[in-house]
Amino acid sequence: MKHHGAGALREPYTRSVGTHIDTELVRIDPVHPDPGLIARAADYIRRGLLVAFPTETVYGLGADALSEAAVDRIFVAKGRDPSDPLIVHIGDLAGIERVAIDVPEAARGLVEAFWPGALTLVLERAEGVAPAVSAGRTTVAVRMPSHPVARQLIEAAGVPVAAPSANRFMRTSATTAQHVVEDLDGRVELILDGGPASAGIESTVIDATGPALRLLRPGAVTIEEIRRRVGVKVLVDSQHSGASPGMLARHYAPSTRLRLVGGDEQALAGAVEEETWQGHRVGVLCTDGEAAAFDRKVVVERLGTELEEVARDLYAAIRRLDAAGLDVIVVRDYGEEGLGRAIHDRLRRAATPLA
Repeated sequence: MKHHGAGALREPYTRSVGTHIDTELVRIDPVHPDPGLIARAADYIRRGLLVAFPTETVYGLGADALSEAAVDRIFVAKGRDPSDPLIVHIGDLAGIERVAIDVPEAARGLVEAFWPGALTLVLERAEGVAPAVSAGRTTVAVRMPSHPVARQLIEAAGVPVAAPSANRFMRTSATTAQHVVEDLDGRVELILDGGPASAGIESTVIDATGPALRLLRPGAVTIEEIRRRVGVKVLVDSQHSGASPGMLARHYAPSTRLRLVGGDEQALAGAVEEETWQGHRVGVLCTDGEAAAFDRKVVVERLGTELEEVARDLYAAIRRLDAAGLDVIVVRDYGEEGLGRAIHDRLRRAATPLA
């Protein structure tokens, strides 16, 4: 599929993919989006069509959150289980009144500290939101993204935008427009290519509907950061995780078997040696410092040195190894402190075998 240059005013390149939808792929400046392209995408949203767009976390697949028909198309395009709720994205604080009944006092500090940003709050759903967004529940997951393309698209559309990650259901999330093309070409009307996502991992989801704030899904905003900046206690408890997307036992998974190894660098090297001895074609996800331990018999994807780099590059690296014709991808656990908690969550779900 062909890109136009960022900010191009020409008609997007259109290609029939042998299905009922022609997918348009358009380059857009991630910092200063072209108003004409934003207006085009916003018109698509208002018409009930699907637009994939960049956010600071991962790429989202957007539709009008107030339209049941438009939201249903998200589930069809992704092949998503209707029991898995979506996140609704708003462009400003006024938008919360259209999607939620109230923001409890305990959650207001989180809004002030982390919106716009990679934090999602589960609140009581307003009547106008399509029930399919919440998978029939009375709650709704809401966030205000910080990415300029996402914010301007939502504001121009004039409606809240339901937007799960722009990939096939249960597969590895999309952090570039090319990932979206690989999964959803021929299934969506428009893909806005704003370059790679900066965080590379989904938002943190916190349930604010009960007497205490509860972490449902760890993500780009860490529990430690919340406690440091806001000083509120958040219970780490996924008991009510049905209100959050991305909480199925198997999720974020490549087609290739992924093996998650507990322990240190030696445990990782031992697992790779074991898989190689069994005659398997092996790929390794590791930090820069760990890469020297592996020879040319395995395919190595480096994830940098800091946890922020690991999170940012994780999905893209998994996708590259998944396309390399391997038998197994081996990666070690990064613990459950800071961003390690979110990385652990994604890898654990990706490593869970199909039932």
